[in-house]
Amino acid sequence: MTSTAVHQLVLVACDLVAICVLTFGVFFPRHHRRDLVTAFLGVNVGVLAVAMTLSSTSVGIGLGMGLFGVLSIIRLRSYEIAQHEIAYYFSALAIGLLNGLPHSVSVLTASLTLLMVAALYVGDHPRLYPRHRRRSLRLDSAHTDEDALRAHLGVLLGGRVVNLSVKNIDLVNDTTLVEVRYVVPAGRTAEDVAVPTEQEIRA
Repeated sequence: MTSTAVHQLVLVACDLVAICVLTFGVFFPRHHRRDLVTAFLGVNVGVLAVAMTLSSTSVGIGLGMGLFGVLSIIRLRSYEIAQHEIAYYFSALAIGLLNGLPHSVSVLTASLTLLMVAALYVGDHPRLYPRHRRRSLRLDSAHTDEDALRAHLGVLLGGRVVNLSVKNIDLVNDTTLVEVRYVVPAGRTAEDVAVPTEQEIRA
């Protein structure tokens, strides 16, 4: 194994350690957004893979960055795409770029492609934080006391509220719009796996 290959492996290892610490050690314990775990892993590994491939070819870096600009179109569509779906879009683009730029098959390209697929497989696996849920709720009462609102949501959702964000309080119509992230009991894990990431209900 050449010194260049060793250096590349060290850089990949450093990147993976850093993104795992950032995602699993800092971001998720603070914000509890499971959908963004997939997005962070997919985007990080995608950028790493394409950047390493571009650095080893004669193709200009501007081409790679220009192709990544295609992702900006996604949010301009008539409907919103979830964060984990954006990660899949990004990874699909990166995989096509990885395998389209080199003029010959290389171990680096194959390894980075497999790394991207593995990152999404892990980041979007149903067993990763399976008890964490995220909902957008419209309550039929105005709640101005956050502690009381947290307790009410815990009873309503049947779980432990770990994070909430009040989006709107309508004192005239007596409603509250809140985004809540909570953890359900272990017994409810299997039945909730297929539930959409976000929904709006009245309670």
